[in-house]
Amino acid sequence: MAKYAQGIFTPKFPEKYIGKKAPKYRSSWELALMTFFDNNKNILKWSSESIAIQYRHPFTGKMTNYIPDFFVVYVNTALKQHAEVIEVKPRSQTIMSEAKSKGDQQQVVINMAKWQAAKAYCAQHGFFFRIITEHDIFSNGRPKR
Repeated sequence: MAKYAQGIFTPKFPEKYIGKKAPKYRSSWELALMTFFDNNKNILKWSSESIAIQYRHPFTGKMTNYIPDFFVVYVNTALKQHAEVIEVKPRSQTIMSEAKSKGDQQQVVINMAKWQAAKAYCAQHGFFFRIITEHDIFSNGRPKR
């Protein structure tokens, strides 16, 4: 049995989905965001795992690809269009002070290398980079509305 919710997401508004492959969610958090992207009228287009960014792995020193979870184009309240690259991660893998296990601590170091490369990539392309954790998605253990 899978530890996390996984599956293929079927958009209600497929014209907004610009990915080449069917959107696959690897957690209930990703599913919640896909549903939000699909249903939100301010989201103009989105894709899942559609960008590859090279970074140097901090433990091996090898160049490898980082595939962020989402690319989203939206219109803000001032009707200005923005594009973001979004990564979904547990808070314990984003901040060293939150990483309790050795595995989470190692993951924070790897993620920091990935995110440094992602920020540079986004700056070059005029995108924003955002990390979303359970604290951004959920409130009191329930999805935010």
